Amino acid sequence: MNQIEKMVITSAGKGTRMKYITSVLPKCLLPLLVKEEGKKVAKPVIDLIMNNAEKIRVNKFCIVVGKMQGRILMEYLFDRGPTFVFQNEPRGFGDAVLKAEDFADGSPFFVHADDGVLTSGYDVLAKAFLENDADAALFVRRVKNPRRYGIINFEKEEQFMDHSLYYVKNVEEKPESPKSDLAIAAVYIFKPDLFSALKEVKVDPASEVELTYGIKKMLEKGKKVIALSLDGYKWLNVGDPDSYFESFTYAYKEL
Repeated sequence: MNQIEKMVITSAGKGTRMKYITSVLPKCLLPLLVKEEGKKVAKPVIDLIMNNAEKIRVNKFCIVVGKMQGRILMEYLFDRGPTFVFQNEPRGFGDAVLKAEDFADGSPFFVHADDGVLTSGYDVLAKAFLENDADAALFVRRVKNPRRYGIINFEKEEQFMDHSLYYVKNVEEKPESPKSDLAIAAVYIFKPDLFSALKEVKVDPASEVELTYGIKKMLEKGKKVIALSLDGYKWLNVGDPDSYFESFTYAYKEL
C-alpha cells in the first residue's frame, strides 16, 4: 500500500465554546477567507479539510454527525457523496471514531476533527506512517499549558523530512502533571486495530471516551505509534472565539 484513501471527519460535538452560532451551525461550516481564482471567498472549514485530503488522493470520506445539526451538514455535502454515520449521544471523540468502523472496512484511515484544518502536511504524515509501518501516526505541537491537551511521552526522537519524529511510549488526556509539552493535534492516521482498542476502553457511563484512551490501549498492546512535529505547518483552529479570530486573520492574509 502506498497511500491512504479514507478519512473519517468527526462533527458530532456540541461546539459549546462557539455558542451561539453552533446551536444552529456545525463548527465545520464556519468559514475562513481564502483566495480562489484571484479573489477572496468564504470557504467552510469542511471544504478546506476535504480539498486538502483530495490533493493527496484521499477519495472516500466518512462524516460522523450528531442528531442536532447533522441534517444541515448532510444537505451541504450531499453532492460530494461522503458516507454519513450518526453519533446520537455526544460520548466523546473516541466514541465518534468508533462509529466509522464499518466505513474503514479493514483499511488504514485518517481521522480529522472538524474544528480546524492544517495549512499543509497531510502528505508528510501519510509518508511517515507508511514508511515506518506504524499502527498509528499523529501530529504534535509544543504548547505552553499542556494540562489542557492530550500529551505524548516518547522514548526516542529522530528526523524525518525536516521534522522531529517521536516514537511514542505513552499518551495522557489533560494530565495534572504532564511529562512533556508535546500536545496532540487533531489529525491522525490509524490502522483498524484502533477499533478493538477503543472497544476495550472502560469509562463511567457519564464520562466520554477520548481518542487518547484508544491510543493508550494500542500502546499497551505493543502497537507502534509515531508522532510528527508540526514544524512549518499551522493548525487553523475554529473551536473557540479567540482561536477562530486568529485563524480567520491568518487565512485572510496568507491563504
